Amino acid sequence: MTSIICNTSLAVLITISFSGYNSIVAASAPSNESEASALRRSGWWPSSITGNITLSHCAWYGVLCGDASGSVYEIDLLGHQIGGNFSNMNFSLLPSLTHLRLTYTGLVGEIPLLICTLSRLTHLDLFDNSITGKLPPCLLSLTSLQVLDIGRNQISGSVPPTVGRLHNLQILIFGSNKLVGSILPEFGNLTKVEVVELSHNNFTGPIPSFIGNLTSLTGLFLQGNKFDGSIPPELGNLRSLTDLFLQENKLGGSIPSEIVNLRSLTNLFLQENKLGGSIPPEIGNSTSLTYLYLQGNKFSGSVPPEIGNLTSLTYLYLQGNKLSESIPSEIGDLRNLELLDLSLNNLVGKIPLELGSLTKMSGVNLSSNVFNGPLPSSIGNLTSLTSLSLQVNKFSGSIPSEIGNLRNLIRLNLSENRFDGAIPLEIGNLRNLKFLDLSSNNFVGKIPVELENLIKLTELDLHNNSFSGSIPPFRRNSYLHDLNLSENHLKGPIPDSLKGYFPDTAFLGNEDLNQFDETQAHRRRSSIIHYMMVFIPLAVIFISCIVVGSCFLFRCATKSVQLETVEKNGNFLSIWNYDGKIAYEDIINATEDFDLKYCIGTGGYGSVYRARLPNGKVVALKKLHRLEAEDPTSDKSFRNEVKYLTELRHRSIIKLHGFCLHRRCMFLVYEYMENGSLFCALRDDIEAVELDWSKRVDLVRDIAHALSYMHHDCARPIVHRDISSNNILLNSKMQGFVSDYGTARLLDHDSSSNFTANIAGTYGYIAPELAYTLVVNEKCDVYSFGVVAMETMMGEHPGDIVSTLLTSFGEDIMLHKILDPRLSFPRENSIARSIVLIVSLALACLSANPKSRPTMKQVSEAFLARKLPLVKPFHEISLAQLRDNDKSWLEGGSREASSGLSDE
Repeated sequence: MTSIICNTSLAVLITISFSGYNSIVAASAPSNESEASALRRSGWWPSSITGNITLSHCAWYGVLCGDASGSVYEIDLLGHQIGGNFSNMNFSLLPSLTHLRLTYTGLVGEIPLLICTLSRLTHLDLFDNSITGKLPPCLLSLTSLQVLDIGRNQISGSVPPTVGRLHNLQILIFGSNKLVGSILPEFGNLTKVEVVELSHNNFTGPIPSFIGNLTSLTGLFLQGNKFDGSIPPELGNLRSLTDLFLQENKLGGSIPSEIVNLRSLTNLFLQENKLGGSIPPEIGNSTSLTYLYLQGNKFSGSVPPEIGNLTSLTYLYLQGNKLSESIPSEIGDLRNLELLDLSLNNLVGKIPLELGSLTKMSGVNLSSNVFNGPLPSSIGNLTSLTSLSLQVNKFSGSIPSEIGNLRNLIRLNLSENRFDGAIPLEIGNLRNLKFLDLSSNNFVGKIPVELENLIKLTELDLHNNSFSGSIPPFRRNSYLHDLNLSENHLKGPIPDSLKGYFPDTAFLGNEDLNQFDETQAHRRRSSIIHYMMVFIPLAVIFISCIVVGSCFLFRCATKSVQLETVEKNGNFLSIWNYDGKIAYEDIINATEDFDLKYCIGTGGYGSVYRARLPNGKVVALKKLHRLEAEDPTSDKSFRNEVKYLTELRHRSIIKLHGFCLHRRCMFLVYEYMENGSLFCALRDDIEAVELDWSKRVDLVRDIAHALSYMHHDCARPIVHRDISSNNILLNSKMQGFVSDYGTARLLDHDSSSNFTANIAGTYGYIAPELAYTLVVNEKCDVYSFGVVAMETMMGEHPGDIVSTLLTSFGEDIMLHKILDPRLSFPRENSIARSIVLIVSLALACLSANPKSRPTMKQVSEAFLARKLPLVKPFHEISLAQLRDNDKSWLEGGSREASSGLSDE
């Protein structure tokens, strides 16, 4: 027996018997003054409210009192960051409380035992906080509870058997915690429960058959645990069930026909288990289904024709199974279907003409199957399509001209097929297209100039075909950042609009390409040598005179300008290189002398301002605080950033438009980045979802190219030294740009690319070897890149998981388990392959041994190389495989397993 005495104005004695989980609460009825005192001492409201003696506690935000008694019956602080420890509130002084809603309030600590004194409590909502510890057994003895939501916290341990006492419970949400154990038999007593949410914990064992007795259930959410065994057929008794979420477990066996006979079922999520057998034809009886997710299992046989009965279906995901035979024509009856994914199966035959009837579809993925024959012209009826993925099949014939009807299309991937003929000119109608991959086919003819109409195109891959003729200049496209025209029969010069913007690998394998340029270049070189032999003596004398004269004139001119500047403008220093000269006064006027209302961020170095210049352009101003401006270290960092950003020219490195350098006023003028830093975007749920898998893949790839450029393509290599998510800025299209070169350094070719320096960088991104040596080289940036790449895929800083991933303890961690849970499973095989590649590269970059890390050039080239298809389901790929360079998940992986990326 344990007794807890709380010394408040009223004596409250709580005696808890841990053997029988019984609670005895004795308390005298508190006064309203005591209630106000309890609220005031909790620290949940600011002093501006609690300190106002004329304001009744019943008038505080989030507090509701009874009209007659005046006692507090509801506290609702949803979204108010009250912080503090949960135990600060004396719940024993709130006997009338029935509703307590503290969702997303920043609470920490354990659930206090005094909460068990709230005998009238019907609604308890603690969702999305940082509450730790175990569930108090007495909490689950509050028999008045109708809603209990403790989801998305850090509560551990098992669920106490007292949960069976909650006879009035209707909503039970324990999801996204650290709970363990099995589903207790006592759950079977919750006969009034309508929703049970235990997702994303560590529950084990089978799903018990007694769940079928909870006939009031409308939603059962058990996903993201370790449940095994088979799905109990007794779940078929749940006639009111609308939502069944069992995905991401270890369930085996087949789908019981009793489940798919549920007429009320609207959402069936069984993906990423070990389910097998065939998809039961009884699936056609679940006529209310709108979402059917069966991907990532071991289903075999055919897609049942009865699936055509599901006329309410909007999402159908069957990818990553072992389905065979052809697509049934009945699929054309799914007139409400929006997304169809049958990829990564063994389906054969032609695409049924009836598929063209599904005019509401926005996404179709049939990749990595054995489909053959031509594309039906009815594909042009799918005018709502934004994504069409048919890669890695055996499609043949030419692309129908009706493809030009798909004017909403953003992604089109027909690669690795047997298409032939010319690209239809109608493809130029796809003005919204961003991604076009026609590689590894048998296309012939010229690359149509109509592709210049695709002004939003960012990626174009036509490699490994038989295209001939010259390359269109793509003059109208300013977004194109990935181009691959290699392995064709192209000839003539590379257009100036493309030359220098893309690596040589984009044009390799075209024997006649650049031949004209090379001949002319040879002639020019011969002429230059001839003239140099004749005029070089005269040139030496002439240049010497110019140098001496220029030095004299420059010195005079400099003095003149300095005198004019001081006399006319005092401390004025002009800004250059942004649509002509920008006057210092324009900056001052645009920010009203750096008024705080224009400030968009503040750090230790100074503040960042947003300014709209007279010409309408918006820029960002990074202004040093006065004390920092007078600090020699800050001055050096400022000059360092100016020095390197004026030299670097890369599309993924932030552009410096100008600067003002003076001891009283120092600031930099950058291009404005509308979406702030990657760090902030990943920590905002809305922006994180906007930063989808495709954008994240592009971002990581672009940063890799930028670092490769700095390390390997500059006249003298540059190491950044502070690569972090805070220093990756995002523009309006969520494209990433490397910024903040205050700590950057040149690498000396003559010193093995090493130098010693004080440790610089951001904690959590610094290479481990800098803790015991001060030797800095480009491998420090490689490590930091690895952290940023993992952070981008995970949605949060990898933290301690980095060391875990690189040891044997990472053996059982599956790749999909660490990915950002706010984004849905990647639907396109190309995206899944890119995610696998990025995590694989990131793990290589995070090697504790600098010599084992790849160079950024190797990383950059890995993004440009052909990506082999996954032959292993995405959800079966482990981090251990990626860490150990085990490529069994790739087609031909055994052939590449020894290729490696390290220097050793």
